[in-house]
Amino acid sequence: MTDSTVRFGLLGAAAITPLAMVTPAREVDGVSLDVIAARDTARAKEFAETHGIHRVSEHYQAVIDDPDIDAVYIALPISAHAEWAIAALEAGKHVLCEKSLCQNAREAERMKRAAEASGRVLMDAFHYRYHPMFEAAKHCVGSGELGAIKHIDARFHVKGPVSPHDIRKIYDLGGGVTMDIGCYPLSWLRHLMGEEPDVLSVEAKEDPADVDVALAADLRFPSGATGRISGRMDECSRFCAAVSISGEAGQLSLVNPLVPQLGHRYQLRKGGEVIDRTFDQKTTYACQLEAFLAATQGKASNLTDAEDGLKQMQLIDAVYARGGLRLRGEGETHIGQSV
Repeated sequence: MTDSTVRFGLLGAAAITPLAMVTPAREVDGVSLDVIAARDTARAKEFAETHGIHRVSEHYQAVIDDPDIDAVYIALPISAHAEWAIAALEAGKHVLCEKSLCQNAREAERMKRAAEASGRVLMDAFHYRYHPMFEAAKHCVGSGELGAIKHIDARFHVKGPVSPHDIRKIYDLGGGVTMDIGCYPLSWLRHLMGEEPDVLSVEAKEDPADVDVALAADLRFPSGATGRISGRMDECSRFCAAVSISGEAGQLSLVNPLVPQLGHRYQLRKGGEVIDRTFDQKTTYACQLEAFLAATQGKASNLTDAEDGLKQMQLIDAVYARGGLRLRGEGETHIGQSV
């Protein structure tokens, strides 16, 4: 360990943590995972022993108050993100927060203010954004190589159905397919276009009430391009993660921009020519952790910062509102249309 090492405290022993933090921390220089706290202390101890975390705290606040901790990774239920991210920022810690950043735009605004006041990094953990495959796609769209963009279609579906006991199906914990899965296609489109869209229409399926298990939305961007996104985790769902971009001069197809290290396709069709590109197997999570470290050192821009997180949550709120669905953390119950 060196003086420049960023010492992390982990909040939560979530299933995503080994993939998103433990393994990347072994691959990226300048990172130490020092302490973990979870709602179930026994589970935290088991996690620490399994993954080589140095210490276990009995409460999240103890991690935040620890003077030897520089940054906090939050992998709690979405309903708890805002509370503990704000507490960490106010304590002078940098924060890497799992998506969705929080329950709604109102909470995101509070998180943004806390990040600005503290001068610390708040990163929304959309790991895909830091991988060379997505950077290449964004450059292709932004360079005009495809001509004016006419339409983008993005899908992220997981094999369903999801257990009724899964936190993604519990409204009070910030559940819903759009919060956990459909947020990716929304983010893909926002970042590829570099614009914030209007929501034209939404089709949704709820199970149980207030919890979307399938949702599709039609969007329109200020440039005139249209988009469609879908997220599914219902009984009809099978795995799919893909983006199709159609421009006046060509088309770009991305298969698995989510975790390209597990296999991907990047295919450009233009002027009768088909160009395939292959990217290295470096994980999106390692790319994200490197970017987080660089942002804390002022060496690189935070591409999914508090401002971007606020715009993302404003769009999710707009999707729910257009679909007649209850916002996470507030609002009244409505019945959405069926997919």
